[in-house]
Amino acid sequence: MSTKLGIALAQCNPLVGDVEGNARMILEQIRLAHERTGAQLVVFPELALTGYPPEDLLLRSALLNQVEAALQLIADQSAGWHTVIGAPYRDEAGLRNGAILIGQGRILARYAKQRLPNYSVFDEKRYFVEGDESCVVSVEGVRIGLTVCEDIWFPEPARAARDAGAELLVNINASPFHSCKYGERIKTLQARIAETGLPMVYVNQVGGQDELLFDGQSLAFDGAGELLLRAPAFETGVFSVPFSGEAELAPLAGIEADAYRALVLGVHDYARKNGFPGVVVGLSGGVDSALTLAIAVDALGAEDVLAVMMPSRYTAPMSLEDARLQCAHLGVKSLEFPIEGPFQAFLQLLDPLLAGRPADATEENLQARCRGVILMAISNKTGRMVLTTGNKSEMAVGYATLYGDMAGGFAPLKDVPKTLVYRLARWRNRDRVVIPERVLTRPPSAELAPDQKDSDSLPPYEVLDPILEYFVERDWSVGEIVAEGYDRAIVERVVGLVLQNEYKRRQAPPGVRISPRAFGKDRRYPITSGYGRVLS
Repeated sequence: MSTKLGIALAQCNPLVGDVEGNARMILEQIRLAHERTGAQLVVFPELALTGYPPEDLLLRSALLNQVEAALQLIADQSAGWHTVIGAPYRDEAGLRNGAILIGQGRILARYAKQRLPNYSVFDEKRYFVEGDESCVVSVEGVRIGLTVCEDIWFPEPARAARDAGAELLVNINASPFHSCKYGERIKTLQARIAETGLPMVYVNQVGGQDELLFDGQSLAFDGAGELLLRAPAFETGVFSVPFSGEAELAPLAGIEADAYRALVLGVHDYARKNGFPGVVVGLSGGVDSALTLAIAVDALGAEDVLAVMMPSRYTAPMSLEDARLQCAHLGVKSLEFPIEGPFQAFLQLLDPLLAGRPADATEENLQARCRGVILMAISNKTGRMVLTTGNKSEMAVGYATLYGDMAGGFAPLKDVPKTLVYRLARWRNRDRVVIPERVLTRPPSAELAPDQKDSDSLPPYEVLDPILEYFVERDWSVGEIVAEGYDRAIVERVVGLVLQNEYKRRQAPPGVRISPRAFGKDRRYPITSGYGRVLS
């Protein structure tokens, strides 16, 4: 391919549904690309004009009218450059997920995505009609084959573009992050290059959208599959493709660094895009709330984070000490509301029911619900959103209280197993201690009963988390998990807890997806089911 074509990849963070705002952002990035790189072609992510995924907003004709008006506006105001933009459009067959080429003050071509994903978090066939034709267009004498996201995971669209005369593949994406995704992308893209012999540019979206998190890491390859460009993860920007000259590769981070940055960006975008002035975190002195507080501060700044300590008769003095110390480390304002008063009031109110019966989860959950009421009252009065602090291990087995510690607007750790919680907390402490060391070394406890420990109710997290990964993320059977060396009774108990607590998870707030399979729209199990009665 001729290297005379200058290409810039616009790694942007659109707001779903804000077509006018996204169009302004696109125009600004086109201008930046031209000024900073001299690029003749600027490439934007999949559905950048609407944001991804727009879901049922696509059913509104007003949105599609806004898209067409915005495309014409971009064409009018970027007449000197060529641009590829992801946007929906209608033709005689129906609604398309498109790559739109704009240049010379007009729309030059529209390409319809050929492979619509309908698995995991994707349900594009609900909205779009698949295309069946390649689109190869000439930009400054270079013939470009347009493809959209999933197209590149199959050999046929890329081969068809090559056979139609393409000299370069352009692939636009809204590819969500999870811990294994980067390696999967590299392997897939290089396979398409090996099959076609064509160089490729791949641009990906950045930012949080409800449960989904997009990491960017846009890429460019030459025709031999050598990596020329890797844009930074979790950062917006315009990046020039070095078809001639040295490769420009942003560094890769480790699992903990990537996961932590994903959680920070997810919290930031959920709070800011939804207009919350700040967040509230119930700080217990345990590791989950400690990590949640650190993430919140890194996402929003200490001034927009409020910590609330709500000790009970079972709260150890060290828990309160560690919570106060962490607030001092992070510069976070805090409030303290002991819950003995409201707890006693509930016990007295319910005495006709409780009298003569042994204490159980009822009394424990009352304490958690006292705290939930306090946090939501603060949220109502201040407008700040409550961040819940439960992790994936707890959500999996139901070790959480509805309308108590599950009450809130967003759950940063919803897809973070407990063992990873500890790893992330230690990673955050790598340069400066913000989470007191004692929080990381003492046995975890909900502190809702005398001398309570998580291990009283659950297997050790080092045992629990692998079992959950096998069953939740890989869909293994009990027998397959037992074959890995786990005790059958423990596996059956864990699987039973996962299945019977689906009703709780349906009522949990959204949280950042960082694993290949998260609870929420990614994993959809029925609440009412007889499956758990027969384990194999």
